[in-house]
Amino acid sequence: MTNILKPCAMLVLVAVLACAAAPRPSGAQTAFEGTGLTLTATPALASDYLFRGISQTRNRPAIQLLLDLQHDSGFYVGAFGTNVAFPGSNARQEVDFLAGYRFSTGNATLDLGGVYYSYPGYDAPSGSFDYNYFEVVAKAAYTLDPVKFLGTVAWSPDFYFESGAATYLEAGADVALPLGFTGSGRYGYQFIDRNGRYGAPDYANWSLTLSRELYAGFTLGVGYYDTDLSKGECFAGTKLCGARALVMLSRVF
Repeated sequence: MTNILKPCAMLVLVAVLACAAAPRPSGAQTAFEGTGLTLTATPALASDYLFRGISQTRNRPAIQLLLDLQHDSGFYVGAFGTNVAFPGSNARQEVDFLAGYRFSTGNATLDLGGVYYSYPGYDAPSGSFDYNYFEVVAKAAYTLDPVKFLGTVAWSPDFYFESGAATYLEAGADVALPLGFTGSGRYGYQFIDRNGRYGAPDYANWSLTLSRELYAGFTLGVGYYDTDLSKGECFAGTKLCGARALVMLSRVF
């Protein structure tokens, strides 16, 4: 618990500094009158932390916080914090920093930005490689009620563990269902330049989830996640890439 409190405190500081700085992100929950800024905070409890289908907590629970500060112009900054646990590593927390521009035209929404993934407190052994990396990300959504179609393209010049250029493609849809439920499906593919250094070959991942607001803004989601990586292909025979169920409780403030 102590480890995750550190990134959460850092996230709050990031939001305060961004708010004081200049016109940045777009919004949702807490509007700062006269500034054009809106801050959204989304804490969550999850039974696992999956990134593109692969467990980042060694199949253990995660405590997470997402902050998003957006300006009426469409520019935004944000931060995401979570606990992590990698095999053979002392990394215990991940803090990501986000910035970009969102805009809508008709039924379509576009989000163009970047994410810097960092692991504060991690001490890389001598001769090891860096965990930190940067991605350029483009997201698009198109709503045709009751379905929202989604697409993502992400590119990194030097991916996790200094594994070279990497590209991620994802497509999916959210469907409004009766009784307030939302069904979601995603299919993605990760391309990596230096697979040997990364620890796994290029791979596909997919998910099917069902979510619903329970009470007072609290949303419960339950999903099935999987990849096409065998145990032998998954980071020297680990169980981080296999099929699993994930349960998440979150609330937007």
